Amino acid sequence: MHKKSILITGCSSGIGYAAAIGLRANGWQVFAACKKQHDCDRLIGEGFDSPLLDYTDRASIEAALDQVLSQTGGTLDALFNNGAHGTPGAVEDLPTEALREIFEANFFGWHHMTRAVIPIMRKQGHGRIVQCSSVLGFITLPWRGAYNATKYALEGLTDTLRIEMRDTGIHVILIEPGPVTSKIRENAIPHFERWIDWKNSARRSDYETGLNKRLYESRGPDRFELPPEAVVKKLIHALEAAKPRPRYFVTTPTYIMAALRRILPTRALDWVLAKS
Repeated sequence: MHKKSILITGCSSGIGYAAAIGLRANGWQVFAACKKQHDCDRLIGEGFDSPLLDYTDRASIEAALDQVLSQTGGTLDALFNNGAHGTPGAVEDLPTEALREIFEANFFGWHHMTRAVIPIMRKQGHGRIVQCSSVLGFITLPWRGAYNATKYALEGLTDTLRIEMRDTGIHVILIEPGPVTSKIRENAIPHFERWIDWKNSARRSDYETGLNKRLYESRGPDRFELPPEAVVKKLIHALEAAKPRPRYFVTTPTYIMAALRRILPTRALDWVLAKS
């Protein structure tokens, strides 16, 4: 029986790693891409095909896809764009170069990857492109302006692509988690330290009493936090259902925020989000 193939990015930990394990168990041929070679080597040791893929390096994207196609005979059934990072900090303290950097990793690289697989899927007459967005793709939270912006952009681009692909056999799907166990906070620290001069910020006291504690202090799981396997359950439905939904919510806060966004006026929603 032909195994369906999927390329998953950001597989070193969290959602990507759980997706690689879950889909392999479900019979998929999984290509579990990572940004760093030592993570690829670890996954290869676990029996995965693990191409090196850095969204900020177009040559890396193309080489990874070539590696995948050489092993599948030129086909690819699904792509799960997942790898991303955060650059926390107040928008007024966020250098424009920092915004350019995170867009390269969280948005432009995803677009390049997606455009690269569309001709393959067109030729074979089918395919699934699944984008791991966020509850922060349709509501915003303070201190997360850079990440919010990339996910809002991703949602707009993906919604457009989904409409444009309607008659092609290619399904384009958004998954919108909320709080999910991952290393996103830990991985955000180097970006925060590189770009945010919080000690000279007009909001220094807010950093000291708020964001810095959240970044550097271990507080255990967030309220309503789910393991990454909760995302994998929705991902499997998106990949295997005959008629996948355009978007999948995962956690309780995602459902709540979607409802509040529909029913509350902007000022009221701002108040709720500011208190979150």
